[in-house]
Amino acid sequence: MLRVAVLASGNGSNLQALLDRMASGHVQARVTLVLSDRPDALALGRARKAKVPAVVALPPEPEEKGAAYNQRLLAILAQENPDLVVLAGYMRIVGKPVLERFAGRILNVHPSLLPAFKGLHAVQQALAAKATEAGCTTHLVTADLDGGAILLQAGLKVRAGETLESLQKRVLALEHLVLPRTVQLFAEGRVAPDGRIAAGPSWTGEAGLEFVSGAWYSEGF
Repeated sequence: MLRVAVLASGNGSNLQALLDRMASGHVQARVTLVLSDRPDALALGRARKAKVPAVVALPPEPEEKGAAYNQRLLAILAQENPDLVVLAGYMRIVGKPVLERFAGRILNVHPSLLPAFKGLHAVQQALAAKATEAGCTTHLVTADLDGGAILLQAGLKVRAGETLESLQKRVLALEHLVLPRTVQLFAEGRVAPDGRIAAGPSWTGEAGLEFVSGAWYSEGF
């Protein structure tokens, strides 16, 4: 079974969605490590409640440089040696040593329809640009910020007069489907190193999945 390490900095709702889909049988994988750079991250509590085998708080040391932090991160990941590393609201840049060790096996979920609105506050960027659509993307992680090969996307129409809070909530609901689906594609061995997804069974029409009303899902879903 695919062994997954999840890195998260905050609430951990995407982690929870992944754990829930594993429990329901939609994702044939297991989370073996959850790590956060914030000791107070709610994601750690979610992991402990789910009895994830390894739950690690790894805050940066005072004045620690990013390279030094990434070496400590790499040591933990290398010891665990997961098949897949998932960034689920992880707010630090993953350094070159980690990228090289797990090339093609690091996945991120981003709250925009990439390549549009890279970086922080993506939903806010979409609203400010008066975008007519918003959504989320899973992609392979490379040294190019939010620039790795796109795997899956899901989108929805931005409503007239929509607030930042309401759009963020709707996009997050999409993430809670798209991230687990992407992990399942890895579990099925359908993701090529260049991000191409081989043909196979779909989640469209699957029982027990709460699809977002009016949303669309890219090929491979």
